[in-house]
Amino acid sequence: MGMLKLSSLALAVLFIIGCAPKHDPEPPPPPAKTVFDPLTQNLDKARGVQQAADANADATRKAVDSQERGDSTP
Repeated sequence: MGMLKLSSLALAVLFIIGCAPKHDPEPPPPPAKTVFDPLTQNLDKARGVQQAADANADATRKAVDSQERGDSTP
């Protein structure tokens, strides 16, 4: 009976230790440069330009709507 208690306690402790999260001492290295980096940079730039164009279109749309209603300039 004593051996059963001891072995079940040991298994429980080993299970808890085995499932504990590991701590990495250093962060992972940055990804290596690939041949697609210039293309992804161009895509990021295009997304930025599209956001600026969308913001300008929204501002223009709001200005036109306010003029149609007869409101003062925003």
